[in-house]
Amino acid sequence: MTRPRGAADLGRSAPGGLPRWLRPLADAALTVTAGQLSTFLPPAAGGRPSAVLVLFGEGAKGPELLLLERATSLREHAGQPSFPGGSLDPEDGDPEGDGPLFAALREAEEETGLDPAGVQVFATLPRLYIPVSGFVVSPVLAWWRQPSPVAPMDPGETARVFTVPVSELTDRRHRGTAVHPSGYRGPCFEVAGTLVWGFTAGVIDRVLHFAGWEQPWDRDREISLDHGA
Repeated sequence: MTRPRGAADLGRSAPGGLPRWLRPLADAALTVTAGQLSTFLPPAAGGRPSAVLVLFGEGAKGPELLLLERATSLREHAGQPSFPGGSLDPEDGDPEGDGPLFAALREAEEETGLDPAGVQVFATLPRLYIPVSGFVVSPVLAWWRQPSPVAPMDPGETARVFTVPVSELTDRRHRGTAVHPSGYRGPCFEVAGTLVWGFTAGVIDRVLHFAGWEQPWDRDREISLDHGA
């Protein structure tokens, strides 16, 4: 695999080029720790290095977030909404350096067809862990400075690509606590005709909090997950 077009010139762009509403998140990303984002922290050794692109744009309803729905035929996290992303390839570089940045952009381009030349990366959050699949994930925060058309590039991997307004993610009517038969409990969002839960919802929840966008919501509103993980 090769690095995405234009990625070599991106780097971690200065927050000065961001819209005003994104700057609190950029500031918070400078000091936030893994423990403030999740209780699932990477093991001392092992795990599969990976990255996801947490990409914010400006849509008809204001600030929005890019998500995709994974194909139901996939072996892991089948049918679940998620951020674009995946495992690091050797060509991406050091997992401790810019490897996650290049992996997030490459995977996003492969999955959604977006042009990474229009993406401004402004921070990489601390690495987190997904125990069920063993992924050690670096969330890469970015601003969609010049949006490009997006759609599923491989129906065998991606069923749908969509954006969700931040205003809907912060709306208490769309929020709840997902409860899985395994005992898992975590934040979830009923948006865009689907339920966003698990790792993706956990990152969104913390992003809303640290950006100062979070609104009060009913944490006792439970939504049962009676399907497999």
